Amino acid sequence: MEEDTDFRISSLCFITDHVGFHGTIKSSPGDFVVIEIDEQGQLVNKATDEPIYKISKVLPEPNNFAKKTKLDLQNLSFEEGSSQEVSTLVGCSDDDQNPQSGSEKEDIINDGTSKGEEEKVDILDSLLDEKTNELLNQFACDIKEKWNCKTELIGPSPEFSLGTILDKNQRAILHSAIRQKFPFLITVGKNSEIVVKPNLEYKELCQLVSEEETFDFFKYLDAKKENSKFTFKPDADKDHRKAVHHFVNKKFGNLVETKSFPEPNYNDGNPNIVITVRFREKAPKHRKRSLLACQERKVIYTAFTLRKENLEMFEAIGFLAIKLGVIPSDFSYAGLKDKKAITYQAMVVRKVTPERLKNTEKEIEKKRMNVFNIRSVNDSLRLGQLKGNHFDIIIRNLKNQVNDSANLRERILEAIENVKNKGFVNYYGPQRFGMGRKVHTDQIGLALLKSEMVKAVKLFLTPEDLDDPVNRAKKYFLQTEDAKGTLSLMPEFKVRERALLESLHRFGMTEEGCVRAWFSFPHSMRIFYVHAYSSKIWNEAVSYRLTTYGPRVVEGDLVCLDEDGDDEHFPSSKVHLVTEEEESANTYAIHQVVLPVLGYNIQYPKNKVGCWYQEILSRDGLQTCRFKVPTLKLNVPGCYRKILKQPHNVSYQLIEEHANDVTAEGPHIDEAILSLLISFNLDASCYATVCLREIMKHDF
Repeated sequence: MEEDTDFRISSLCFITDHVGFHGTIKSSPGDFVVIEIDEQGQLVNKATDEPIYKISKVLPEPNNFAKKTKLDLQNLSFEEGSSQEVSTLVGCSDDDQNPQSGSEKEDIINDGTSKGEEEKVDILDSLLDEKTNELLNQFACDIKEKWNCKTELIGPSPEFSLGTILDKNQRAILHSAIRQKFPFLITVGKNSEIVVKPNLEYKELCQLVSEEETFDFFKYLDAKKENSKFTFKPDADKDHRKAVHHFVNKKFGNLVETKSFPEPNYNDGNPNIVITVRFREKAPKHRKRSLLACQERKVIYTAFTLRKENLEMFEAIGFLAIKLGVIPSDFSYAGLKDKKAITYQAMVVRKVTPERLKNTEKEIEKKRMNVFNIRSVNDSLRLGQLKGNHFDIIIRNLKNQVNDSANLRERILEAIENVKNKGFVNYYGPQRFGMGRKVHTDQIGLALLKSEMVKAVKLFLTPEDLDDPVNRAKKYFLQTEDAKGTLSLMPEFKVRERALLESLHRFGMTEEGCVRAWFSFPHSMRIFYVHAYSSKIWNEAVSYRLTTYGPRVVEGDLVCLDEDGDDEHFPSSKVHLVTEEEESANTYAIHQVVLPVLGYNIQYPKNKVGCWYQEILSRDGLQTCRFKVPTLKLNVPGCYRKILKQPHNVSYQLIEEHANDVTAEGPHIDEAILSLLISFNLDASCYATVCLREIMKHDF
């Protein structure tokens, strides 16, 4: 496959066994059209008069857990229970249950039961038949009894099925109600079935603090109440406090943060310290405020669809920022898009009115950009706030593989059908690593993780072997470290490079100066480089996993228990370590296997793949890396990513192109050149070039 990048992908694997074919992709930007699919499943290039994200007020804060849908339960009716109390529950969609979601009441009664909990008991009575409710309570009692007797649970973790519940809203309410009544249990959705299991993290915390504190802590997590805090009992033992801090941050660090404070009115001679837990702030405070409050603060959000052609996304944002008189960080978007393509994506810009954006239309058309669907909204976008992407792609100059004499049309049909049914290896694509041949974005990310700020700046400004104004400016900088002189050489359209150079000119080429220079980039751009490194290691890891074990699911593998989950960000409770017995019984399939994307809040496989991860971290000098760069305000919790994915809604058509206007009816029909028009949808964070690689069986 011919492509416009020199990406290091030759060592990557295939999962299918067809022969494939040759062809050229991205002959021109018009041959590769990408259209974002929003969370409602709509293509963003369709004209709309309605505000996007009409339910923005109930969208969850961004976090490392899977996305949740908060329900409006006021319109649901039950035979028992107050509708007012029911409406305080916050449930999850059954497609993606999270053990840390829901709501709780403030007025806890002395015996540990809240008024809200009494209502949840009524909810359980209303949704479960008497026998199932009784068996659920017995299961909960059995788990607690075994824990209280210090009895180790032998074999697979016990579980109790509530059976199949077809109504999605009822499933969501049950998930929340069970976890509120029994914080020492977790619930998992398997299609339309709810399975209840012991919460081993609850048991682990009980070994550090009292049962009462553990109970209240997990109810606090499940409630996920904005701006709320939880405080453990006073503790004078520093080592013990350290152990509690470590546990909470290791298990829930992507959701909450902990701090120690002296207890009020403490004794100076022997102060008691309390550990306070609070939810991390994942968005500006105005995000949850009413529209009126936003208007009072004069925060304006304008949403639009951006169409760009053969233009890097960050370059497009930089150009728009200059024309609108704002900074790049005022733009928000759901995902990155290809450069050599025609792409459509949703964007939101702060501090710009719809009228002002509309007035720039003619100017930005000169830059191969268009904006439409312009309208006012209440909030910004965040990365991952999309369902996926639709692709319309033309692959030209189709040919058989070398030494393959089979019918080309049959080869193409076989390849497409094979990948439709079996999927493709879910590698991160070349866009993740930049278009440079000398320096890739993952190398910059590694330098940032190691706090090598000067090295990272030099890597960013390393020139390619091309004689053009941009690379001449970069070459001059590396030779002289003269930021001011380089600025005079760097073209105006290179917004990122100029922003970095301006900071270096102001603060100097020292470690501290380079730290300040990196802050000339918005947070999303700084974290992009670190994610690029994590993505590169994930690509290498999945190749090692498939080479070592093939398509078998083996002991020590990690699998995702949420069969319907399409998002990368699975909560820890959905990731399961395969046992020897489960391997023998073929309990899981290869499409359920996930691998961790590096970060501070992930677990590794317990087999050769886990050892491989440790060797790679040691190789790159990250043995002790906590995946946090405080100087740049970067925190990388990590996540899990399925190793296989499948394209959806695949359609294709073979087109004959004839040189010299030879018609199909003429005598030279054999001279016809075949092209393939193929369309499909991919989930968020999947790459069309990687899917095509599997179809064509050709590296790019």
